[in-house]
Amino acid sequence: MRRLRQTPTLRNLVAEVELTVNDLVAPLFVREDIDAPVPIDSLPGVVQHTQDSLRKEVERLASLDIPAVILFGIPADKDPEGSQAWNPDGVVQVALGNLRADMGDDLVLISDLCVDEYTSHGHCGIVDANGDVDNDLTLDLYGSAAVAQAEAGAHVVAPSGMMDGQVLAIRDALDEAQFDHIPILAYSAKYASSFYGPFRDAVDVTIADGGDRRGYQQDWRNGREALEEIRLDLSEGADMVMVKPAMAYLDIIARARVEVDVPIAAYHVSGEYAMLKAAAMNGWIDGEAAALEQLTAIKRAGADFILTYLSGEVAARLT
Repeated sequence: MRRLRQTPTLRNLVAEVELTVNDLVAPLFVREDIDAPVPIDSLPGVVQHTQDSLRKEVERLASLDIPAVILFGIPADKDPEGSQAWNPDGVVQVALGNLRADMGDDLVLISDLCVDEYTSHGHCGIVDANGDVDNDLTLDLYGSAAVAQAEAGAHVVAPSGMMDGQVLAIRDALDEAQFDHIPILAYSAKYASSFYGPFRDAVDVTIADGGDRRGYQQDWRNGREALEEIRLDLSEGADMVMVKPAMAYLDIIARARVEVDVPIAAYHVSGEYAMLKAAAMNGWIDGEAAALEQLTAIKRAGADFILTYLSGEVAARLT
């Protein structure tokens, strides 16, 4: 096989997988109570955007031919239900309206669909008197948020709360509101991971009373269970599924690719990005090379597209 590795051109000719700009989705944060972008210390190079700076950043990403972004909102006010998640004037709904007006259908607008950024307690749903999330009461909130996002201009809604039955509830709500054409990207295998810390800094989320999400997110020790979650979401009407995080769960991506034929997304999450950046800033690794290697590994495992904070810099290198 060494004969096929002699020159860069020959290696490119026989490469089994190639990462392209079309594989990238850029996660972006938009905040309500700021008048200038706010850097996120634990995510070097990533900021909380104002509405204006978000529009400029999306224009820049589109100029690099990045095909899609996913939006996360940080509201000025939070409450126990997370009502800003479905307020027509909520931060993400306003952003969706602005970006749809700017970009039309030239760029895919994906809206993360959860309430943890909007709740005062930091959980992904309604919390009962014992501090536990009430799965069934939460489903109606997700339906309301999905319709609000669709009305605002989302091309795709992406439920990330890991509530049982969330995809069916969202599909029913969208269909009833005449948004049957809006696809659902389900965070189907979302693990209770230790790699989310910088993201929580980005969205200003702290879980009340030192709690966690292990009661509803996927146990990181389990693989077969993740495949069952994927099957359930597809049976409820998901059009695409996601594995999150990516690098520590390449086996899940590969197993899902064998089992299902729908598009598979993988989220190269905040902790994975932050570790790479920290090592690169210390001169311990070649950051650009490591970024391409990691993202290509995710695609090689079977992902059709990758949500990554590396999107802009990698796209600039690929184009």
